[in-house]
Amino acid sequence: MKYISEFRQHDLALQLARAIAQTVSPDRHYRLMEFCGGHTHAIFRYGIQDLMPDNVEFIHGPGCPVCVLPTGRIDNAIQLAEQQGVILCTYADVLRVPATGRHSLLKAKANGGDIRMVYSTQDALKIARDNPTRQVVFFAIGFETTTPPTAVIIQQAQAERLGNFSVFCNHVLTPAAMGAILDAPLSPLANTGRASPNLSIDAFLGPSHVSTIIGSQPYQRFAKCYAKPIVIAGFEPLDVMQSVLMLIRQLNEGRHEVENEYSRAVTPQGNLKAQALMREVFELRPQFEWRGLGLIADSALTLKADYAGFDAEQRFNLPAIQASDTKGCECSAILRGVKKPQDCKLLGTVCTPENPMGSCMVSSEGACAAYWSYRRNGAAG
Repeated sequence: MKYISEFRQHDLALQLARAIAQTVSPDRHYRLMEFCGGHTHAIFRYGIQDLMPDNVEFIHGPGCPVCVLPTGRIDNAIQLAEQQGVILCTYADVLRVPATGRHSLLKAKANGGDIRMVYSTQDALKIARDNPTRQVVFFAIGFETTTPPTAVIIQQAQAERLGNFSVFCNHVLTPAAMGAILDAPLSPLANTGRASPNLSIDAFLGPSHVSTIIGSQPYQRFAKCYAKPIVIAGFEPLDVMQSVLMLIRQLNEGRHEVENEYSRAVTPQGNLKAQALMREVFELRPQFEWRGLGLIADSALTLKADYAGFDAEQRFNLPAIQASDTKGCECSAILRGVKKPQDCKLLGTVCTPENPMGSCMVSSEGACAAYWSYRRNGAAG
């Protein structure tokens, strides 16, 4: 199968492992953050960590949109289903994310809420067409990868004058989160107004699917301003290993550039048609809360005025809810690379996929789910 088996060849993996071992400096520790949970799962599923020298460390980042969605937004969605009586449509992972008081959309569904799992945005639009007397809300969530399909259904709903359809928009932007991760630990440098680089992260494995939409250019400022090498990496094991080798070479040579290992899918400018569609329908929110990262300016999208009639937040006057994570859950620290799943006392005890305490265990791309699935660092059940 093209572009699958070629990137899983055992012999090539061993060659890359030897090249990495020969390239690392023995007196240096390499801390590489993989931004996407897809990379985290690839690292553990294929045993990539076991092929790395001891001084190459993977630091897990935000993971996925479900992981970084704050509790208050889940509370809002539950309100829509339980108090407004809408048909709420969303993707499977979102249903099990714990809300305030260990509530969830799945529990709200069990209590009689009309909450439906969909596989695509078009499924939600069809439900609205098939139920003209009911209000239907699509719980839209995702990084830039899934934003264009949401824009399409909003335009379709407007063209069809579907007055019973609206979108609860939770689309967020990855470059803003990368900046927040780098800015958060330390105070601004004197006389510069710019935060000093996060010294716990040496380099980034850049998002791949996101980058097919936005391209590689948006990461240039991080490489330049923070002196952090970035390699956009595909999700296959050989992609990840080749990207690690590229990052190590940059670090050894004192370079900090944006390189594109995933050139078969990512271009410098990205998908211009998808970007134009996003600009047509959405605009930046002044700020948005991310789990673990707090409020980040210009980090999320909302509907433009021309499409405001399809904005569920306005239609149902949803309040902003500030809510805390489950006590003892370290998901917030894990998402910003401060801790790892094995640092959480709940992992593998009270927190399991059947009884998740935080979003990192719920999502199919969550770091805690990866540790559990591949039995890493004492996470076996």
